[in-house]
Amino acid sequence: MKNKGKNKPLFFLGDRLEFPSVEESNEEGLLAIGGDLSPERLLLAYQNGIFPWFNEDDLVMWWSPDPRMVLFPEKLKVSKSMQKVLEREQFRLTKNTCFERVIDHCAKQKRKDQVGTWITPKIKEAYLQLHQKGFAKSYEVWAGTDLVGGLYGIDLGHVFCGESMFTLVSNASKFAFIKMVRELGASGYKAIDCQVHTKHLESLGAEEVPRTTFIQLLSTS
Repeated sequence: MKNKGKNKPLFFLGDRLEFPSVEESNEEGLLAIGGDLSPERLLLAYQNGIFPWFNEDDLVMWWSPDPRMVLFPEKLKVSKSMQKVLEREQFRLTKNTCFERVIDHCAKQKRKDQVGTWITPKIKEAYLQLHQKGFAKSYEVWAGTDLVGGLYGIDLGHVFCGESMFTLVSNASKFAFIKMVRELGASGYKAIDCQVHTKHLESLGAEEVPRTTFIQLLSTS
Protein backbone atom coordinates (compact mmCIF):
# COMPACT_ATOMS: atom_id res chain seq x y z
CA MET A 1 0.00 0.00 0.00
CA LYS A 2 1.49 3.34 -1.03
CA ASN A 3 1.09 6.93 0.05
CA LYS A 4 -0.59 9.05 -2.60
CA GLY A 5 1.83 11.36 -4.34
CA LYS A 6 5.02 10.30 -2.60
CA ASN A 7 5.37 6.66 -3.55
CA LYS A 8 6.36 5.66 -0.01
CA PRO A 9 4.99 2.74 1.99
CA LEU A 10 2.64 3.64 4.83
CA PHE A 11 3.99 3.06 8.33
CA PHE A 12 1.91 0.70 10.43
CA LEU A 13 2.60 1.16 14.12
CA GLY A 14 2.84 -1.83 16.40
CA ASP A 15 3.24 -2.03 20.16
CA ARG A 16 6.56 -0.16 20.27
CA LEU A 17 6.31 3.42 21.48
CA GLU A 18 7.70 5.16 18.41
CA PHE A 19 6.85 7.17 15.30
CA PRO A 20 8.64 7.56 12.00
CA SER A 21 10.14 10.93 11.09
CA VAL A 22 7.47 13.49 10.22
CA GLU A 23 9.30 13.93 6.91
CA GLU A 24 7.80 10.57 5.92
CA SER A 25 4.26 12.05 5.86
CA ASN A 26 2.46 11.98 2.54
CA GLU A 27 1.28 15.12 0.77
CA GLU A 28 -1.91 15.23 2.82
CA GLY A 29 0.05 14.95 6.05
CA LEU A 30 -0.72 11.31 6.86
CA LEU A 31 2.28 9.81 8.64
CA ALA A 32 1.29 6.44 10.12
CA ILE A 33 -1.60 4.11 10.89
CA GLY A 34 -2.27 1.91 13.89
CA GLY A 35 -0.92 1.82 17.41
CA ASP A 36 -2.89 2.71 20.51
CA LEU A 37 -4.12 5.89 22.16
CA SER A 38 -2.24 5.49 25.42
CA PRO A 39 -1.29 8.70 27.25
CA GLU A 40 2.37 7.92 26.57
CA ARG A 41 1.89 7.56 22.81
CA LEU A 42 -0.32 10.64 22.57
CA LEU A 43 2.20 12.79 24.43
CA LEU A 44 5.04 11.48 22.27
CA ALA A 45 2.97 12.36 19.21
CA TYR A 46 2.22 15.93 20.24
CA GLN A 47 5.80 16.53 21.35
CA ASN A 48 6.87 15.62 17.81
CA GLY A 49 4.26 17.56 15.86
CA ILE A 50 1.89 14.62 15.29
CA PHE A 51 -1.79 14.24 16.13
CA PRO A 52 -4.48 11.56 15.69
CA TRP A 53 -7.51 12.07 13.45
CA PHE A 54 -9.70 9.24 12.17
CA ASN A 55 -13.28 8.05 11.81
CA GLU A 56 -14.86 5.73 14.34
CA ASP A 57 -14.51 2.54 12.29
CA ASP A 58 -10.97 3.27 11.05
CA LEU A 59 -7.60 2.35 12.44
CA VAL A 60 -5.92 5.19 14.33
CA MET A 61 -4.45 7.59 11.76
CA TRP A 62 -1.56 9.90 12.70
CA TRP A 63 -0.97 13.22 10.92
CA SER A 64 1.75 15.84 10.60
CA PRO A 65 0.70 18.29 7.86
CA ASP A 66 3.03 20.68 6.06
CA PRO A 67 2.45 23.59 6.28
CA ARG A 68 1.13 23.85 9.83
CA MET A 69 -1.47 26.35 11.03
CA VAL A 70 -0.09 28.23 14.03
CA LEU A 71 -1.08 31.30 15.99
CA PHE A 72 1.67 33.32 17.62
CA PRO A 73 0.04 35.05 20.64
CA GLU A 74 1.44 38.46 19.72
CA LYS A 75 -0.30 38.22 16.33
CA LEU A 76 -3.78 37.62 17.73
CA LYS A 77 -6.43 39.63 15.86
CA VAL A 78 -9.50 40.84 17.74
CA SER A 79 -12.22 42.51 15.68
CA LYS A 80 -13.96 45.63 16.91
CA SER A 81 -17.18 43.68 17.40
CA MET A 82 -15.40 41.03 19.50
CA GLN A 83 -13.64 43.72 21.52
CA LYS A 84 -17.08 45.04 22.46
CA VAL A 85 -18.15 41.53 23.49
CA LEU A 86 -15.07 41.27 25.71
CA GLU A 87 -15.71 44.67 27.24
CA ARG A 88 -19.39 43.96 27.97
CA GLU A 89 -18.41 40.96 30.09
CA GLN A 90 -21.47 39.04 28.95
CA PHE A 91 -19.49 35.81 29.34
CA ARG A 92 -17.42 34.33 32.14
CA LEU A 93 -14.38 32.10 31.56
CA THR A 94 -13.24 29.17 33.69
CA LYS A 95 -10.50 26.60 33.21
CA ASN A 96 -10.58 22.84 33.80
CA THR A 97 -13.86 22.88 35.70
CA CYS A 98 -15.78 20.48 33.42
CA PHE A 99 -13.43 18.95 30.87
CA GLU A 100 -15.71 16.01 30.10
CA ARG A 101 -18.68 18.27 29.35
CA VAL A 102 -16.54 20.34 26.99
CA ILE A 103 -15.32 17.34 25.01
CA ASP A 104 -18.89 15.99 24.83
CA HIS A 105 -20.13 19.30 23.42
CA CYS A 106 -17.25 19.40 20.93
CA ALA A 107 -18.22 15.93 19.72
CA LYS A 108 -21.83 17.06 19.14
CA GLN A 109 -20.96 20.38 17.44
CA LYS A 110 -22.26 20.47 13.88
CA ARG A 111 -19.60 21.56 11.41
CA LYS A 112 -19.76 22.46 7.73
CA ASP A 113 -18.90 19.57 5.38
CA GLN A 114 -18.46 17.15 8.30
CA VAL A 115 -20.55 14.03 8.76
CA GLY A 116 -20.46 12.63 12.28
CA THR A 117 -17.53 13.34 14.57
CA TRP A 118 -13.90 12.31 14.88
CA ILE A 119 -14.23 12.55 18.69
CA THR A 120 -15.07 8.89 19.12
CA PRO A 121 -15.57 7.15 22.49
CA LYS A 122 -11.94 5.94 22.22
CA ILE A 123 -10.71 9.49 21.64
CA LYS A 124 -12.78 10.79 24.54
CA GLU A 125 -11.44 8.18 26.93
CA ALA A 126 -7.86 8.82 25.82
CA TYR A 127 -8.09 12.58 26.35
CA LEU A 128 -9.84 12.14 29.68
CA GLN A 129 -6.80 10.14 30.78
CA LEU A 130 -4.52 12.94 29.59
CA HIS A 131 -6.69 15.44 31.48
CA GLN A 132 -6.36 13.40 34.66
CA LYS A 133 -2.58 13.51 34.20
CA GLY A 134 -2.66 17.30 33.77
CA PHE A 135 -1.85 17.53 30.06
CA ALA A 136 -5.27 17.93 28.42
CA LYS A 137 -6.98 21.15 29.50
CA SER A 138 -10.25 22.88 28.84
CA TYR A 139 -11.50 26.44 28.81
CA GLU A 140 -15.20 26.94 29.51
CA VAL A 141 -17.48 29.88 28.70
CA TRP A 142 -20.53 30.58 30.83
CA ALA A 143 -23.54 32.83 30.44
CA GLY A 144 -24.86 32.93 33.97
CA THR A 145 -24.94 29.30 35.05
CA ASP A 146 -25.17 27.90 31.50
CA LEU A 147 -22.18 26.39 29.70
CA VAL A 148 -22.37 28.03 26.27
CA GLY A 149 -18.95 27.45 24.72
CA GLY A 150 -15.43 26.20 25.21
CA LEU A 151 -12.40 24.43 23.85
CA TYR A 152 -9.82 21.84 24.83
CA GLY A 153 -6.32 20.85 23.85
CA ILE A 154 -2.95 19.53 24.95
CA ASP A 155 -0.70 21.76 27.04
CA LEU A 156 3.01 21.14 26.37
CA GLY A 157 4.14 23.95 28.66
CA HIS A 158 5.31 26.30 25.90
CA VAL A 159 2.97 25.35 23.04
CA PHE A 160 -0.75 24.71 23.41
CA CYS A 161 -2.13 22.23 20.86
CA GLY A 162 -5.76 23.13 20.24
CA GLU A 163 -8.00 20.17 19.49
CA SER A 164 -11.61 21.30 19.24
CA MET A 165 -14.04 24.01 20.27
CA PHE A 166 -17.79 24.42 20.47
CA THR A 167 -20.32 27.21 20.77
CA LEU A 168 -23.99 27.20 21.67
CA VAL A 169 -24.44 30.97 21.36
CA SER A 170 -22.83 33.54 19.08
CA ASN A 171 -19.20 34.46 19.89
CA ALA A 172 -18.79 32.06 22.83
CA SER A 173 -16.02 29.97 21.27
CA LYS A 174 -14.23 33.10 20.01
CA PHE A 175 -14.41 34.47 23.55
CA ALA A 176 -12.77 31.31 24.90
CA PHE A 177 -10.09 31.32 22.21
CA ILE A 178 -9.16 34.99 22.61
CA LYS A 179 -9.05 34.77 26.39
CA MET A 180 -6.91 31.62 26.20
CA VAL A 181 -4.44 33.13 23.72
CA ARG A 182 -4.03 36.26 25.84
CA GLU A 183 -3.50 34.22 28.99
CA LEU A 184 -0.96 31.88 27.40
CA GLY A 185 0.84 34.73 25.66
CA ALA A 186 1.22 36.55 28.98
CA SER A 187 2.65 33.34 30.44
CA GLY A 188 5.34 33.10 27.77
CA TYR A 189 3.86 30.46 25.47
CA LYS A 190 5.43 30.49 22.02
CA ALA A 191 2.46 29.40 19.93
CA ILE A 192 -0.99 27.89 19.69
CA ASP A 193 -1.06 24.89 17.36
CA CYS A 194 -4.18 25.11 15.18
CA GLN A 195 -3.17 22.12 12.99
CA VAL A 196 -4.76 22.96 9.62
CA HIS A 197 -5.97 26.09 7.85
CA THR A 198 -9.48 27.45 8.26
CA LYS A 199 -10.73 30.92 7.38
CA HIS A 200 -12.04 31.29 10.93
CA LEU A 201 -8.61 30.71 12.45
CA GLU A 202 -6.98 32.94 9.86
CA SER A 203 -9.36 35.76 10.83
CA LEU A 204 -8.07 35.45 14.40
CA GLY A 205 -4.44 35.83 13.33
CA ALA A 206 -3.33 32.25 12.76
CA GLU A 207 -0.99 31.60 9.83
CA GLU A 208 0.56 28.70 7.97
CA VAL A 209 4.23 28.04 8.69
CA PRO A 210 6.58 25.33 7.36
CA ARG A 211 6.44 22.13 9.38
CA THR A 212 10.16 22.51 10.10
CA THR A 213 9.43 25.85 11.79
CA PHE A 214 6.72 24.27 13.93
CA ILE A 215 8.99 21.37 14.94
CA GLN A 216 11.64 23.89 16.01
CA LEU A 217 9.04 25.64 18.18
CA LEU A 218 8.23 22.34 19.86
CA SER A 219 11.88 21.53 20.52
CA THR A 220 12.69 24.84 22.25
CA SER A 221 11.14 25.45 25.65
